[in-house]
Amino acid sequence: MRSVRAVACLVGIGALAATLWVAIAQESKPQPKAPGAKAEAPPEMAAPKPGPHHAHLAKSVGTWDATVESFMSPTAPPEVSKGVEVNTMDGSGLWLITEFKSDWQGQPFQGHGIMGYDTAKNRYTSVWTDSMTTALMVSEGTCDGSGKLTTMTSEGPNMEGKMTRWKMVSDWKDLDTRVFSMSSPGPDGKDKLAMRITYKRHK
Repeated sequence: MRSVRAVACLVGIGALAATLWVAIAQESKPQPKAPGAKAEAPPEMAAPKPGPHHAHLAKSVGTWDATVESFMSPTAPPEVSKGVEVNTMDGSGLWLITEFKSDWQGQPFQGHGIMGYDTAKNRYTSVWTDSMTTALMVSEGTCDGSGKLTTMTSEGPNMEGKMTRWKMVSDWKDLDTRVFSMSSPGPDGKDKLAMRITYKRHK
């Protein structure tokens, strides 16, 4: 009798366990939605917030008077022209938008740029296009600890149309003065200055 009762007890426990397992399995299955029911919205992504590097970019916001020096020949003085640069931050505070206008060699010149800070790369990034080329310039770079010196590098065509490496440095002299220089390797492999722009905040 004891063995019969033991077997019956084990069978009962097994049946109960099987019933619970089926219930749990059914509960875990995705239940079909009723006709006309709305799908659940995915969780909202948090928008990125501007950080210290974006605050550094925001220092350039405003209108700037530009003196452009173009070094066309190592034996000749630079060609000098004047321009105006207008910088704004987009609504998110993440991107600096640049509009530049000047006259170069008697021709109107227009340039457009966007610059930001890529938190995934921990680097500044920018794109630039202007009326003197059909190539889009994409640059990346870093800033020193003081926030005064930004160095960017890119590859693009030179005056002869050949691809070269460009180095661009922005040096803040004070809150109202900054100097931009652009250079590329010369025949000896050393960086040769191609352009220098001195910006003064318009008052």
